[in-house]
Amino acid sequence: MKMTNRDSDAFVFFGATGDLAYKQIFPALQAMIRRGNFDMPVIGVARSAKGLDQLRARARESVERHGGLDPRAFAVLSTKLQYVNGDYSSQQTFRDLRRALSEASRPVFYLAIPPNMFATVVQGLAGADCDKGARVVVEKPFGRDLASAQELNRILHQSFTESAIFRIDHYLGKEPVQNLLYFRFANSFLEPIWNSNYVQSVQVTMAETLGVEGRGVFYEEVGAIRDVVQNHMLEVVALLTMEAPTGRDPDAFRDEKQRAFRAMRPLTPADVVRGQFRGYRNEKGVAADSQVETFAAVKLHIDTWRWAGVPFYIRAGKRMPVTATEVLVELKRPPHAVFDTIAQSQANYLRFRLSPNVSIALGARAKMPGEAMVGEHVELLVRPGSDDEMLPYERLLGDAIRGDSLLFVREDGVEAAWGVVDPILEDVTPVHEYEPNTWGPAETRQIMSGDDSWHNPQPIAEKTLATKE
Repeated sequence: MKMTNRDSDAFVFFGATGDLAYKQIFPALQAMIRRGNFDMPVIGVARSAKGLDQLRARARESVERHGGLDPRAFAVLSTKLQYVNGDYSSQQTFRDLRRALSEASRPVFYLAIPPNMFATVVQGLAGADCDKGARVVVEKPFGRDLASAQELNRILHQSFTESAIFRIDHYLGKEPVQNLLYFRFANSFLEPIWNSNYVQSVQVTMAETLGVEGRGVFYEEVGAIRDVVQNHMLEVVALLTMEAPTGRDPDAFRDEKQRAFRAMRPLTPADVVRGQFRGYRNEKGVAADSQVETFAAVKLHIDTWRWAGVPFYIRAGKRMPVTATEVLVELKRPPHAVFDTIAQSQANYLRFRLSPNVSIALGARAKMPGEAMVGEHVELLVRPGSDDEMLPYERLLGDAIRGDSLLFVREDGVEAAWGVVDPILEDVTPVHEYEPNTWGPAETRQIMSGDDSWHNPQPIAEKTLATKE
C-alpha cells in the first residue's frame, strides 16, 4: 500500500490483551493486510502478557475464532507485531513506547481501555512526546452523561486537536448503516415523500435474544439507554433525518448530522418506558434490587420543518424473541379509500433491516386474484445483503489511519446526543419487569400516538410481510 503524508505510520493499541482487541482489533488488522490496505508497525501495549510470543499466540487465537485465519495475512501481521509491557500509570511505559515507535512520526493510538484510564494514558503520551503529529482513537462510551462527556473531551483536548481525535462507534462502520445514508441521498424518488406530509411514524428497533452474558457488573453501570440508545440508536435517527450535506468533506456531513442532533427534543419521563427482564437480578454482579433497565422504549420528537409532528419510536432490549436491528418508516394511508379500506397497520412502508440479515424493502398493496377489487400486503425486496462486507472495525481503523473523520463522532455531536437523554437518566422512571422472549413490558404501548403500534421484526423470512402487533 502506498503511504501518503496524511497516513499514520504506526498503529499502537492500548489494552492489547483485552476483550476488544481479541474480538475486533486483531481480526480487523488481518483483514486490512489481506486487502493490501495496511503496511506499518503494530505495537500492543498492556501489562498482562508475558511477552511478544504470548501476544502473537493470542492474536492467532483471536483471528481463528473471529473470522478465520488467513495464513499469509497473519504471517505479515505477526512480523509487524511488537509489544510494550508496562503499567499505564508509569512514565517508563511511555518512554519504552517512544523507543518502540523509533522513527514513526505520525502514530495513531487506539485506546481500547476503560474511559477512566483515558486521562492517564493521554497524559503519559504527552509526557513522553508521543503525541506530536499523532491521532487518537477512543472507544465508546464517551462519558456516562453530558457533564462527564464534556470532561472527557476536555481531557482529550489537552494533547490532541479535535481533528486528531477519532471517537469510534463501530455501528457507523457497518455496511447496512452506511447503505441507509446512501439510499437516502442517491435516489431522487425518496426526497419528495421524506417528510411529515407523507411519513406517519418511524420506528428503530434493536432486539437481542441474549441477556447480559456474564457482564452484569458492566451492565449495572450502563443500562440500555447509555449502552445503545444514546449512541447507536440516535445516530441512526440522525442519518434518517439529516439534510443533504452541502459538500463532500467530512465536516459538511457532520455539520448536518449535528443539526439533526440539535433538533431532537430532550426526552421527558413521559416519553420513556424502561424494562428489566425477569431473572436479570440473578445475574452475577447485579444488585438484588437493581433498577437498571435491560429494555428501553422512547418516543422522540424532531423539531424541524421537515419532521414536525412525526413521532420517532426507539426500542432496544435484551432477551427479546429475535436478534435483529430494523428501521420501519411507515407512510400515511391514502386520503380516500377508492377500493377496500386500508387500516393503519396495512399502510405502505420502507423497511431497512440492518442486522443480522441485511435488506431494504418496500411494503405495498396489490390486488388479490379474483373479481373483487380487494388488496393484500406484498413486500418488494430492494437489496439483499452481501456476504463480502468489510468488517466495521476494518473500515473504521482504516479511516482513522488515513485521517478520514467522516464516520467518526465529533465533539459537539457527542454532547448534543447526551443532551437528548440526560433528563431521563438516573432512574427518573420506574422499571417494569418483562418476561424473557417477549417484546418488553406492556407499558410500551403508552408512548404510542393515535393508531400507531409497534412493528416486530421477523426472524429471517425476508420475503414475507413484516407483521404488526
